[in-house]
Amino acid sequence: MNMKETFKISGMSCAACAARIEKKLNAMEGVQSAAVNLASEKAAVEYDSSKIDVSDIIKAVESLGYEAERADELSADREKEQREKEITRLRIELIISAVLTAPLLFSMLLMIAGVDVPFLHNEYFQLIAATPVQFVIGFRFYRNAYHALRSKSANMDVLIAMGTTASYFFSIYNAFFAGHGHDMKELYFETSAVIITLILLGKYLEAVAKGRTSEAIRKLMGLQAKTARVIRDGKEEDIPIEEVVPGDVIIVRPGEKIPVDGRILEGNSAVDESMLTGESIPVEKKAGDHVVGATINKFGTFRFEATRVGKDTVLSQIIRMVEDAQGSKAPIQKIADKVSGIFVPAVLGIALVTFLAWYLVSGDLADGIISAVSVLVIACPCALGLATPTAIMVGTGKGAEHGILIKGGEHLEMAYRLDAIVLDKTGTITKGQPEVTDVISLGGMSRDEVLRIAAAAEKNSEHPLGAAIYELGKNGPGGIPDAEQFGAIPGKGVRAVVEGREIYIGTRKLMHGIGVGTEPAEAVIAGLEDEGKTAMLMSSDGRLEAVIAVADTLKENSKEAIDALKEMGIEVYMITGDNKRTAAAIARQAGIANVLAEVLPEHKAEEVGKLKKQGKKVAMVGDGINDAPALATADIGIAMGTGTDVAIEAADITLLRGDLMLIPAAIRLSRRTMRKIRQNLFWAFFYNTIGIPFAAFGLLNPMIAGGAMAFSSVSVVSNSLSLKRFDPGRGKQDHVR
Repeated sequence: MNMKETFKISGMSCAACAARIEKKLNAMEGVQSAAVNLASEKAAVEYDSSKIDVSDIIKAVESLGYEAERADELSADREKEQREKEITRLRIELIISAVLTAPLLFSMLLMIAGVDVPFLHNEYFQLIAATPVQFVIGFRFYRNAYHALRSKSANMDVLIAMGTTASYFFSIYNAFFAGHGHDMKELYFETSAVIITLILLGKYLEAVAKGRTSEAIRKLMGLQAKTARVIRDGKEEDIPIEEVVPGDVIIVRPGEKIPVDGRILEGNSAVDESMLTGESIPVEKKAGDHVVGATINKFGTFRFEATRVGKDTVLSQIIRMVEDAQGSKAPIQKIADKVSGIFVPAVLGIALVTFLAWYLVSGDLADGIISAVSVLVIACPCALGLATPTAIMVGTGKGAEHGILIKGGEHLEMAYRLDAIVLDKTGTITKGQPEVTDVISLGGMSRDEVLRIAAAAEKNSEHPLGAAIYELGKNGPGGIPDAEQFGAIPGKGVRAVVEGREIYIGTRKLMHGIGVGTEPAEAVIAGLEDEGKTAMLMSSDGRLEAVIAVADTLKENSKEAIDALKEMGIEVYMITGDNKRTAAAIARQAGIANVLAEVLPEHKAEEVGKLKKQGKKVAMVGDGINDAPALATADIGIAMGTGTDVAIEAADITLLRGDLMLIPAAIRLSRRTMRKIRQNLFWAFFYNTIGIPFAAFGLLNPMIAGGAMAFSSVSVVSNSLSLKRFDPGRGKQDHVR
C-alpha cells in the first residue's frame, strides 16, 4: 500500500547533506520518491508500506549521522521549542567563540599596524585562545564531517573542518617546530578561529531567518480554538479540542471561535469567515447550515453537531496543503541539486591542485596552505541549497495568507510561465446564480401555466438554470406538481413527464434531436441572446410551447480581473456550454475576445488540449468538481471555492473565495517568487564562480572568505524573506516572465 510521510530532519548543514539523505532514501527498496528540503528541514517520502516501514526510513537517516522523527508526532509547540533551543545554543557558542577570537583578531590588526604587544603575539597565548574555538566550539564541524566521510560523501562541514584544521596545525608547526614562532606572519591561529566564528554567526542569523519563513503555518495553526464546550450526559463541559469526536453537540456563544467543522442543529448567528475566505462581512447561518472550525461566531448562540474533527477539518486540510507545498521542490531546483551533488568533491580537488601549484611553483608552503584553505572555505554551497526552498516557503505562505493555496513548488513555477487562461463562464466569470428574466408562451399555455409545468419538470434538476426556473415557479399561483419521470440530458437539458405530458426543456439541439422545429422561436431567441440571456425552449408532447430566458450576471470584479490578466500579457479565453450569441454577449461585458461556446462538459478538456498543442502554457479555471477533467488536462488547474465547498484536492491552485482578482494575484505572486529564486541562484552561483579563482590565486584572505561564505546564506534567506512585504493583490506586473 502506497503511503506518504513527512519527517523532521535535524543536523543538516548544507545542500550536500540534503542531497546525501535524498540519495540514500531513494535507493531504498520500497521507497517510490523522497525529497529533502534544507530550508524546512523536512523530508517528504512516498513508500510502499508492504516493503518498508517508518522505522526503516528513520534508521536509514540516522545511519548517515542525522536525526529523524515523524513530523506529525512533532507538535507545533515542540517544534518551536526545538528551534528556539537551537537558536539559543548557537547564540551561546557564538558569544564564547567571539570572546576567544577577539584578542587573536586584535593581535593580527596590531601586527599589520606595526605595533608589537608581546602578550597578544605570544604563541602560547594564541594556542590557548584558539584551541577551544577549534575543538569545542568547532566540534560540530568535525562530528558532521565524520558522518559525511563515513558514508563516502563530503559536505560543507568537511570543507570547514579541513580548512580550519590546516590553519591550526600549520600554526602549531610554525610556532613550536620551525624555529620562528615569534614571527607573526607565520601564525594563522586567528584565521581558523575567525572562520569558525563567522560561520557560526552566519548559522545563527540563518536559523533566526529560517524560523520566520514558516510563519504562515504558525499563523494558521494559531487560528485553531484550544477548547470546545460540548454537551455530554446532559451537561455542558469544556474539553480540549483534541478530545472532540464526530457527533458531539457543541455550544458556541457570541465572540467565541467555532472549534471544529459541523452542522448547526438549532439557533442562528452571523459568522466571521474572513480567516478562510478573506471576506470581512459576516455570513448569516441558520439550522442546517455548515460552519467551519476556527471561524468566529459574532452574534447569536447556537448548537451544532461536529462532523469533521482533527486532521479532517477544512483548516487542517489547508495547513497540510501549505506544509506540503513548502516542502516541495520546483523544477528549477534540480539545477542546484545537481551542482550540490558534485560541488564539494570538485572543491576538494581544486583545493589540492591550488596547494600543489603554489608549493611547486613558488616553493612557499605557507602561501599554498592559506590559498587552499581559502578555496575550501569560500566554496561551501550553503546559499545554493537555500536559494529555492526558502523562496517557495515564503511564497506559498504568502499565498495562503491571501486565500491562494498553491499545492507545490512545481505549480508555483508553472504559474510563472502561463500565457493563456481558460475561464469557465458559470460561477467563475458570472455569479452562477441565474434568474429567470422572460417567460414567452408560443402555444396555447398561459405564462403562469408554462412556469408551473416548467418548474415541475426542473424540480429535481441540479443545474443552476433549472434551479432558477423552479425558484420562480414555486412562488407563482397554484402548487408545483411532482414529475412522474425525470431525467437530465447532460449539456442539453431535461426530460420529464408532468401530469401525463412529456416535457422537454433545453437547447435547440435538444429540440432538433426529438424532432421539434424551432423556427417560430428563432427571432425571439435571437433578441434574448443579443441581450446576453440564455434562452431555453420548452416542448410538450412534441409541440413547441415556450421560450424561457435566464440571465447570469457578471461578478463584481470579473472585468477588472480580466483586464489585469490581459495587462500581464496573458490571453484570456471563456469556455461555456451556452450558444455563441449568448456567450458573445457575456464575453463583451467581461472584455474577453476569445470565446469557446457550445462546449459540452466532457469536451472542455479537449479544448484545453487544443490550446496546449499550439504551444501555449494554459491554466483552466473552474469550480474544481464539474471541471475536473479540464483542470487535470491544463498545465495549471485553478479551482474557485468558497467555505466548506473548497475543492482542495481538485486543482493545483485553490482560491478560497470566488473572487476572480485572486487569479492575477496568484500569477503576480508566482512571478515575484520566481524572480527571487532566480536572484538567489544567480548570486549563489556567481559568488562561488568568482570566489574560487580569487581564493586559488591567493587574492582572498581565508577570514574574508569565511565571512563571505557565512553571509551569502544569510543574504539568500533575507532576499526570500523580502517577499513577505509583497502584496500580490496590488500593483501591475510586467510582461517579462
